[in-house]
Parts: sequence; structure tokens; C-alpha cells
Amino acid sequence: MKRRWLTAPYIIWMLLFTIVPLCIVIYFAFTDSVTGAFTFANIVSILDYASIFLRSIWLSVAATLLCLIIGYPVAYTIAQCKPRTQRILQMLIMLPMCLSFLLRTLAWVALLEDTGILNSLITSIGLKPLPLIRNSGAVILGMVYNYLPYMILPLYSSISKINPKLMEAAADLGCSRRQSFTKVILPLSMPGIASGITMVFVPAVSTFYISQKLGSPGTIMVGDVIESQFKGAYNPNLGAAMSLILLILIFICIGLSNRVTKQHNNEEVTL
Repeated sequence: MKRRWLTAPYIIWMLLFTIVPLCIVIYFAFTDSVTGAFTFANIVSILDYASIFLRSIWLSVAATLLCLIIGYPVAYTIAQCKPRTQRILQMLIMLPMCLSFLLRTLAWVALLEDTGILNSLITSIGLKPLPLIRNSGAVILGMVYNYLPYMILPLYSSISKINPKLMEAAADLGCSRRQSFTKVILPLSMPGIASGITMVFVPAVSTFYISQKLGSPGTIMVGDVIESQFKGAYNPNLGAAMSLILLILIFICIGLSNRVTKQHNNEEVTL
């Protein structure tokens, strides 16, 4: 009984900074901004921003897939290194995360802008500057750079737990290295893949600063619209409704990830 009191600070924290704010968001999402009466008008108004929601999902999925394509070989390589080398490589991956998110994004602005470092190098050899910024590619690049560690670390944690003897057993049974990877390593690392996808997609789909600095009006994301509703348009009810829909989308993503992990654990128990 006494041990249960140790959870009191966490429960209070969750109530004050998670449950109460969530209830406030739900309240504003279903009330009128003038009279405060119950209404579904805010939810219906979101249909006007359907294209922005779809764009946000598309850009986030693209960034997540790129993080997976880049992060899996990196995580697999780290898992094959010696323990001391693994610790050093993990530190190097986490090092950029110690810097401000704002500074990391502004660094890419300095690199990609029309008069930035890269275009200055290009023009110095007599070529025309390239449109490296204010497009979807720049937004995806910014998300990949900022969220790639969130993909690598869960993948590394999952791959490093795989027993190396399983690869030896697969080789003894006649499997090639490619078959051993596709039939042993890849299936056993599915929980890490699911966790990595969730940890990248969730912040990517709700991001707003990256698209503001590296994108253009044509690459505006749902996070930008939500921010504008609270800070520019002064319509917190619509902003709360959009936040609620985005939250539901995030919960769906987390639920799918948990389902994959649970299914994998059940298969391990069966084996």
C-alpha cells in the first residue's frame, strides 16, 4: 500500500499537464467561440483544411520512410560493432539532439537559402543557384535531419537484442546472408521498426517550425494552421478541433505500433 503513494507525483503531473489540458481542448473543440454553446461546427470546418491534413500526412510519411531507409543500416552497423564503439556511435547520434531544435533548423536555412553556403559554392564555380529551399524537399530534409535519431535508437535497441547464434543457425541450415537477414533479423526487429516509425511520424505530422523556415505557403502543414488559429486568427475553438483530430490520428498510429509489438511478443511466446 505504501508503494502506491510513490506514484502520486506522477499521477498529479498527468492530471495537471495531460488530462486537464486535454479536457480543455475537447471543451473548446465542441463549443461556439461567441456563445460557448455546444456545436459540431468546428469539427465540420476542418473539412476546409482537408488538403492541408493530407499534405501533412504525405510529408510525414515520406520523412518517416526516409528515416527508416537511412536509419536501419546505421542501427544494424552499430549493433555489429564492439561495445565501446557502440557507446561512442550512440553518443555521436544523440549529440545533435543536445542542441536547440531551433538552431538545428536555422542551420539548414543558412545552408540551403538562395544566398546560403551551398548556393555560394555552386555560383563560385560558374553555375546557377539551385532552388534548395522553400519546397517540399527542403521540409522533408529538415524533418529527416531532426527526427532521424528517433528512428536509429529504437532500431539499434531492437537489433542489439537479437541473439547472434540465430544467424549462425540460419547459416548452418543453408541460408545465405541475405536470407538470414530477411528471415531472421528483419522479422525480429519489427518492434524496433514499429517504435521508430511511431517516434518519427508523431512529431513530424504535428511539426510547424520546420515547414515555416524551410517551406513555402504551398507546403504549409497542419501544425502551422493550428498555431495561426491560436496566435493569428484568434480562433482557439477551431484550433482545438484541429488539435483533437490530429491527436486522434496520433493515437491511431500509436495503437498500430502497439499492436505490431504485441503480435510479435505473442509469436515469441508461441515459439
